[in-house]
Amino acid sequence: MIIIRPVSDLRNKFPEIEDMVVREGQPVYLTKNGYGSMVVLSLEKYAELTDDIELKLDEADKEAESTDVRYSHDQVHKRVRNRINSK
Repeated sequence: MIIIRPVSDLRNKFPEIEDMVVREGQPVYLTKNGYGSMVVLSLEKYAELTDDIELKLDEADKEAESTDVRYSHDQVHKRVRNRINSK
């Protein structure tokens, strides 16, 4: 279930939001003036989302150090689109 709260709850009801985020592992979507403002995640959930990306960026840095091959912006986007569309 998606949890949506006003951003003021972050200040006024922090322990309650912290419980949802940390103990229950649920993201909390915060709104400001009725519009989406931010999402609060636990460090563990954030790491789950970003660890693979960090590893891939590290691999790309290592490869870039070992070769002079460089790709243009268009080449990179074309390769990414092809990978996404092939799944």
